[in-house]
Amino acid sequence: MTVTETAPRNGFRPLLALGTRLTGVQLAQVALTTTDIAMMGTLGVRAVAAGGLAALLYNQIRTMTVGMVTPAGNLVAGTLGRHESGAANGERAVHEEVRGVVRASFAVATVVGALAAGAVIGIGCVLPWFGQSADVVAVAFPMMAALAPGLIPMLWLQVLRQFAVGMHRAGSLLGVTIASIGVNLVLDGGFLYGWLGLPIIGVTGIGLATALVQLLSFLAYLLIVRRDPHLRPALSLRGWRAERQRVAEIVRLGTPACLTYGSEAGITSVATLVMGNFGPVALAAHNLVNQITYIVYQFSIGISQGASILVSRSVGRGDRAEPRRIAYRAFALAGALQLVLAAVYLLAPRSVLGLFLGSNDTVVFGTATTLLLLGIIQQITKGGQNIAVGLMRGLDDTKAGFRSSLVGYWGVGVPGMLLCAYVFGWAAAGVWVGLCLGFGATAVQLLVRFTRAEVPQR
Repeated sequence: MTVTETAPRNGFRPLLALGTRLTGVQLAQVALTTTDIAMMGTLGVRAVAAGGLAALLYNQIRTMTVGMVTPAGNLVAGTLGRHESGAANGERAVHEEVRGVVRASFAVATVVGALAAGAVIGIGCVLPWFGQSADVVAVAFPMMAALAPGLIPMLWLQVLRQFAVGMHRAGSLLGVTIASIGVNLVLDGGFLYGWLGLPIIGVTGIGLATALVQLLSFLAYLLIVRRDPHLRPALSLRGWRAERQRVAEIVRLGTPACLTYGSEAGITSVATLVMGNFGPVALAAHNLVNQITYIVYQFSIGISQGASILVSRSVGRGDRAEPRRIAYRAFALAGALQLVLAAVYLLAPRSVLGLFLGSNDTVVFGTATTLLLLGIIQQITKGGQNIAVGLMRGLDDTKAGFRSSLVGYWGVGVPGMLLCAYVFGWAAAGVWVGLCLGFGATAVQLLVRFTRAEVPQR
């Protein structure tokens, strides 16, 4: 077998290998954003406020667009599974089928990236309509305009990522992501302080640096993929030659995933807005604990994506029992991690919070400690629903995640948030109880759906 290096073996090893690598990529991307925020902080409060607003709005759009091409990895993995089972007609046919998926993904990525770039610029234009001051708009809009073009190469990189992961050969993706952090730091400094003779253009330069890093990262990983003898025969960038049927398949699977990601970002934004009503201390504590749990969440994302790919591959092989075993391993790994973190949060909350907060902020510490304990439940429920979304995507069902999020987030989570925060008078803690309820309700729905789902035959 030469299509891939090896077929996955049974047990935890394939999930650990794939999940660990993808988690590393997720954490490196978080570090990339953290670098931007730190550099903006050197310019003062106005830069952080305006630049942070621009980055938040950009990331909302970016997160949704990634969902459009995420199913490509599952389609590639399913094709390889059929090859392993003998259902595919030879290695050349497998390469051609994978090329069709990749071409369609590049076509979708290019169109969606262009539309998303226009949306980011459009949102920047209407910021004054939402009560933003002229000073903030003057800084935020140019940064958003600089960030926008980077969405296209960012999605191209995501297509390559899904292609390589689906082929079970992610290779040096983590190395490229880590290297991009250093490049981003240098470019940030160049546009802020004139390093390397670059023009000083302020906060806008951070947006431009991010866009350039997205392009450079895509080109670097493309070079690596093209040099891989197992990946090169199945790679095609010719999106203009994509078959309509393949494009329609990517859009059919990607649209619900896109909306699911947007729904998750939406409930998080609502929680932040509600928290702001309880004063700066509550908001600061919320942002602090949210950042801690967001970092931990990347582990669940890595496990989810790895499990999703393995489920797709097992379905392609016609193995109807393996998806259930993969689900067990994914939840077992995530559960073990959450137990360890829960012990740390319970035994040493001040040490955890002290990594992000000065020792003099005693008032914030008190509120943040309460939220950190609720964060244990939030991490379990949010991570569980994300893993379940990945498992369902492995079964070619991306609509379940979106439907469940509508009920869980907006039918249970947001009403529960408002009820606990205002009616029960739990204030900041009530907001996090609502988040736990929303993620928990979504997780339960998806788990029930997965246990009852029929494994598709290909």
